[in-house]
Amino acid sequence: MKRNLVYIALILGITISCSKGGDDGGTPPAPKENIVPTVPVQVYPLNNTLCINNNVSFEWKASTDADGDALSYVVEVSESSSFTSLAFTAVSYSTAKLISLTKGKSYYWRIRAKDTKNGESAYSSVSQFLTEGEGVSNHLPFAPELVAPQLHAEIDGTSTTLSWTASDVDNDDLTFDVYLDTNASPTTKVSENQSSTTFAATGLTASTRYYFKVVVKDDKGGATVGQVWSFTTK
Repeated sequence: MKRNLVYIALILGITISCSKGGDDGGTPPAPKENIVPTVPVQVYPLNNTLCINNNVSFEWKASTDADGDALSYVVEVSESSSFTSLAFTAVSYSTAKLISLTKGKSYYWRIRAKDTKNGESAYSSVSQFLTEGEGVSNHLPFAPELVAPQLHAEIDGTSTTLSWTASDVDNDDLTFDVYLDTNASPTTKVSENQSSTTFAATGLTASTRYYFKVVVKDDKGGATVGQVWSFTTK
């Protein structure tokens, strides 16, 4: 009888021990969600800057990270504002990066921050800049920037006003040639040597996609071909 009581006590002890172990092995808490860094702010070069040296020191204000993660920065440089292809990309662990670029060219740049958990901020704004060429006495105008209609916009009716901005580091007088048609690479010149940064496009066909570009020219023979923009008529 005493031996049976001992066995019962041992079984009860094992059961209680297993129950306690089960309680301790409950569902672990969900991992904390990673918070991505803030967007870095560009310091240099800012939009429409002429860089007198083709070894450009890109600078920005540091991002912050709510989780306290260490940050790196991805700098992207392109000859296109759409960044469809990159002329240069680099990673920096500080708030500056020296990049050697081709002289006498127009570039765009942007930057984003990345933490150690692969969380990435949104891109910064895009800035355009020029690198000075060899013995340059006249700088090409900056490529025009679209104002209206918005890229890939759908417009009412069969007319619209095309609008853009343009600038030149030499402060030269600028004129514009406007190309507009239904080809993805428009070749129909609808206006030449106009001084206005707007063009009234009339007589358009409904339910049609149109493409246009602007060539900006200074009074010293310099010319810059803008990118192709598009819109659709209803």
